[in-house]
Amino acid sequence: MTEVALTRFVTDPPPLPEDVRAAGRRSLLNMVGCAIGGAGEAAVDHLAALLPAFGGPATCTLIGRRERADALWAAHINAAAANIFDYDDTHIPTVIHPSAPVGAAVLALAELRPVSGAALLEAFVLGVEVTCRLGLALHPGHYTRGWHITSTCGAFGAALACGRLLGLTAAQMVDALGHALAQNGGSVETLGTMSKSLSVGQAARAGLMGALLAEQGFTGPAAPLSGERGFLRLHSDAPDTDALTGDLGTRWEILKNTFKPYPCGVVLNPVLEACLALHAKGIKGEIAAVELTGPPLLRQRTDRPGVTSGRQSQVSAQHGVAVALLKGRADLWAFSDAAVALPELRALGPKLSFRDNPARSVESAEVRVTLTDGRVLSQRVEAAKGGLTHPMSDDNLADKLCGQIAWRGLPFQAAALIHALTDIENAPDAATFLSLTRAE
Repeated sequence: MTEVALTRFVTDPPPLPEDVRAAGRRSLLNMVGCAIGGAGEAAVDHLAALLPAFGGPATCTLIGRRERADALWAAHINAAAANIFDYDDTHIPTVIHPSAPVGAAVLALAELRPVSGAALLEAFVLGVEVTCRLGLALHPGHYTRGWHITSTCGAFGAALACGRLLGLTAAQMVDALGHALAQNGGSVETLGTMSKSLSVGQAARAGLMGALLAEQGFTGPAAPLSGERGFLRLHSDAPDTDALTGDLGTRWEILKNTFKPYPCGVVLNPVLEACLALHAKGIKGEIAAVELTGPPLLRQRTDRPGVTSGRQSQVSAQHGVAVALLKGRADLWAFSDAAVALPELRALGPKLSFRDNPARSVESAEVRVTLTDGRVLSQRVEAAKGGLTHPMSDDNLADKLCGQIAWRGLPFQAAALIHALTDIENAPDAATFLSLTRAE
C-alpha cells in the first residue's frame, strides 16, 4: 500500500547521498533567503497582525521580522513569506515549490523541540522528496484542473518531515497524513493574489499540526492517500503510484529541484531571459507586436493583461515582457507596484500574443518582436538559466540571498547566515542560525 511504502521510507530512511544532502542544503538556503525577501510584504504584515488575537506563546522566529510567534503561526507565516514573490525553488517536472511548506514547518518545530542540524536536514529532504513524488503521481492533471500543487502536496511532505523529527511510528505517520488531508486545499485561481501565499502557509501549518496531533494519539483514516476517497483518487482519475513509490531511496526527485533567477512564475523564466537579451542588443524603433511561443502552460498561467499590482505581475507575461524589453530588468523592483504603474509598460501589454507549442518544456520559449517599420527581432531560449541544464551556482544562491537582504534594508550578517546554512549539518542545534534572521 502507498502509505506503507512512504512511512517506511521516512521512519527508516536510507543514508542520504552527498549530492542529495547538498541539494537539501541549497534548497534550505534558498528558502530562508526568499522568506527574508518576502517578510515585509503587505500580505505578511496582515498575517502577523493576527498574532495578538490568535497566537499562542511567542516561541518561534518570524524570519526577517521583529515579532515572534507560536510554532504553528511561525510555520504558516514563514512559508507564506518564502513563497510570496514566486522566487522560491521549483521542482521542474511538477512546478511544485516544495521548500516553503516543508522548510517552514521543520524550522518551527526545531525551535519548539531542539534537534541537530543533521536531523533537520534529513527530515527536510525526506519531506521535499515526498512532496515532489506526490506531484509526479498527479501530474499534469492535478495542476491543470486548477489545484495549487505546492499547497496540496506540500502539506503531506511537511507532515512526514515533522513526523520524522518527532520520531513518530509508522502508524502515527499515517495518522499525520490523514490530518494533512483533512486540512488540505489551494487553488490556482488565487495566483497573483494574497490568497495564494495563504494556502502555502496553511500547508506548512497543516503538516506541523498533523504531526503534533498524531504524536498525541489523535487518529485519522487508514488510507489517506490511496483510499477510495483518499487524496490520490480525489485529485486524479489515474494516479501514477509508481511515480510516487518506485525506486524510493535510489531515485531522488530533490535533485530535480531548481532555483529561480527572477521573482516570478517559473514559466516566465525563458521569456524574461529572451527579452533581456533583446534589450541588451538594443531595440531601435517602436514595437508593434510581440509574440511568445512556449508550452501551453505559459499561456494558461501568464496571459494576464492589465494587472494592477506587483503581486499580479509575477504571473503576467504582459508585464514581464514589457519590463524586461523596455527597462532591461527582471529583479524584485521589476515586479513591484511601482513598476506595474509605469504607463510605458502598461501600453505594451495589449500588443502581446501567444503561440502554444506542446513540444516545448517549461524551460524554453521564443520571443518575436515586430517593429512598426516591419523589422522582426527574435530570441529563442532552449534551456533557461536556473533550470536543470543551467542551474544556479552556490555563489548565485548566496548573491540572491544577499540581494533580498538588501531589498528589505535589513542589517543582517549575510556572510555568517550563509555559512550557518551551508554548514547546518554540523550544528548541534539546527535552529541556532535563526537568530541571524531576526529583525531586532
